[in-house]
Amino acid sequence: MAARGDNLRPKPGGVVDVEPFRRAVTGCVRAVSGDAEVEVSFANERPGMTGERIRLPELSKRPTPSEVAVTRGLGDSMALRKACHDARVHATMSPEGADARAIFDAVEQARVEAIGANRMRGMAQNLDAVLSEKYTKANFGAISRQADAPLAEAVALIVREKLTGQAPPASAGKVLDLWRDYLEDKAGTDMTGLAGTMNDQQAFARVVRHMLASMNVAEDLSDEEIEPDDSETPEDEDQPRSDEQEDTESQEEAGDEAAPAEENQTSDEEMDEGEMDGAEISDDDLADDDSDDSETPGETRRPADPFTDFNEKVDYTVFTEEFDETITAEELCDEAELERLRAFLDKQLAHLQGAVGRLANRLQRRLMAQQNRAWEFDLEEGYLDSARLQRIIIDPMQPLSFKREKDTTFRDTVVTLLIDNSGSMRGRPITVAATCADILARTLERCGVKVEILGFTTKAWKGGQSREKWLASGKPQSPGRLNDLRHIVYKAADAPWRRARRNLGLMMREGLLKENIDGEALIWAHNRLLGRSEQRRILMMISDGAPVDDSTLSVNPGNYLERHLRAVIEQIETRSPVELLAIGIGHDVTRYYRRAVTIVDADELAGAMTEQLASLFADESTSRRPAGRRRAG
Repeated sequence: MAARGDNLRPKPGGVVDVEPFRRAVTGCVRAVSGDAEVEVSFANERPGMTGERIRLPELSKRPTPSEVAVTRGLGDSMALRKACHDARVHATMSPEGADARAIFDAVEQARVEAIGANRMRGMAQNLDAVLSEKYTKANFGAISRQADAPLAEAVALIVREKLTGQAPPASAGKVLDLWRDYLEDKAGTDMTGLAGTMNDQQAFARVVRHMLASMNVAEDLSDEEIEPDDSETPEDEDQPRSDEQEDTESQEEAGDEAAPAEENQTSDEEMDEGEMDGAEISDDDLADDDSDDSETPGETRRPADPFTDFNEKVDYTVFTEEFDETITAEELCDEAELERLRAFLDKQLAHLQGAVGRLANRLQRRLMAQQNRAWEFDLEEGYLDSARLQRIIIDPMQPLSFKREKDTTFRDTVVTLLIDNSGSMRGRPITVAATCADILARTLERCGVKVEILGFTTKAWKGGQSREKWLASGKPQSPGRLNDLRHIVYKAADAPWRRARRNLGLMMREGLLKENIDGEALIWAHNRLLGRSEQRRILMMISDGAPVDDSTLSVNPGNYLERHLRAVIEQIETRSPVELLAIGIGHDVTRYYRRAVTIVDADELAGAMTEQLASLFADESTSRRPAGRRRAG
C-alpha cells in the first residue's frame, strides 16, 4: 500500500497467460458439441462457426471477468448449436420473408441455448453474459417505443423466458415489455407448448410456425414443408415456393420492370421451371451419365488438377497459410446488416437495374433459343404424332403413333463469377459489379445454368498477421507472399439465388476491400470448379488492375505477383478444361488473358458480361451443329 502522502499508484499486474484458459474453453466446446475433432481458434475478428471450425474472440492482455464470461458463453453457444441444431431441418421448416425468417432464426437460437442453460447452471451464466453484452452494444436500454424495438429479439426473449424461467437481462431494457401484451394475446396459447417440444427441433419448429401464423407474420406450415427432401444437397435446402410467391418475385425483377413488352414474353411458368432447374438440380441427377465402372459419381469426368506440380515449376512461395481464410458472407456479417447493405446497393443503382435487366433478358432469350429440343417418335404414349396419321387412313389396323419431347444436356453447365474485392474497386466499380453479378446469376439460373459468385481480397493492409510472424522470425530473405488471404463465397453454385441475394450487399461494407492477389484467387476458384460434376465449367474474372500487395512486393521483385498470375492463367488456358475469360475495368487485361475485354467505365460492365457469356454459349452451339449435319447426311 502506498505511504501517506505518496503519489505513487499501485502498478497493475503483468500480462496474463491465457493459454490455459484457451485449452479449457477448447475442451469444453468439444465436450458439449460431442465432436472431438472440432477446431477452436481465437482471433481479433467476429466470432463465427464454419463446419468443424469455431472462431472465438481473442482475450486482451489483462482480461476482465466479464470478458472471460463472454468468451465462455460464445463457446458454449456455438457448441450447443453444433450439438442440438440440424441445419437441414431448420432450412426445411424456415418460413418465407425476411421478418418471419429473422424471428424463426432467433427463436431457434433461444431453444438451443435454453437446452444448455437448463442442464448446467454455469453455462446459463455464461450465455446470460453474452446476451447482456449484445444488448449493451446495441443500446437496447435507450429504446422506449414499440416501433424501435425489434420484434425478433422480443420473441426470442419471451421464448427464452418460457423455456428457462430466466428474466431478460437488464441491458435488454423495455424491449420485451413493449411487445409482451401483443405476444401473449396473439401467440400465448402456442407458447405454452414450446417447453414440451424443446428437445425435438422439428416439433418445436412446427409450433413456432404456428406462432408466426397467429401473429400474421408468416403462413402456417404446409404438409409439403414438413418432410425435407433427401435428394437435395445441404446447401440446397429450400422449399418449393408457392405460385403466389413466384409471381411476387417475378414482378420484382428489374429487367421485367424496364424491358419492353416483347422482351418479357417468357411466361411465368417457363421462368419458374428454369429457376428450379438452376437452383434445385442435385449431383444425383447428373450422376446417371457416369460410367458404370466409376466408384464415385462424376469420377470418370473429373480431370486431373493442373496445379498439382505447379509450385515446383514456378518461382512462387507463400510464407505462411496459417492466417488465410475461406469464408461465407454470412460469417462476415450478421443478417440485419446484410439486409441493410443490400438495400443500400439497390438504392445506389436503382436506375441501372432496368438497363441491366434488358441485357439479361436478351441473354436469356439467346440461351433459351440454343436449348434445341429433340423428339422421340413411335411411342405408345405422349403427344399424338399428326405426321403419321396417314398410316391409319391407309391401314386402320395400324396403332396410333405418339411422340415425346426431350431436353438436351445444355443445362449441365456451371459458371463462376470471380470479383476483385480490392480497395481500388471501391465506389462505383464494386457497386456495378455486385449488381451485374446478382442479375446475371438470376438470369442464368432461369436457363438451368448453375452460378457461383466469389470474391477475393486480404484480411489486412500491409501484411497483417503473416507479416508480424515474418518479423518475429527475423525477416528471412525471399519470404514470398506476405499477407493474409480472404476468399469470400457470396453464393455457392448449389445455393438458389433467392437465398444468396442479400449476401452481395456485403461488397458495400466499409473496410472489406483491401489488397488483391489474383493468382492464388484464380487457383482457388478454378479448383472449386474442377470439383464440380458439370460437363462444362466457365470462370469469369472481373478486375480493375494488376495484382498488388504492398507487403509482398516490398520484400520480393516488383513483378512477383504479376509473374505468378501470368503462369496461373497460362496453366488454366492450356491444361485445364475450365474455360477462362476476363473483364478489366479501366485496366487492359487482354495482355494476360486470351479471351478478355477491357471497358473504360464501370457502367459498361453489364453489357460486357452478358456479351462475353452469350458469345461462349454461341460458340458451343455453333461447334455442335456441323457434327449434327454430318450425322444427318
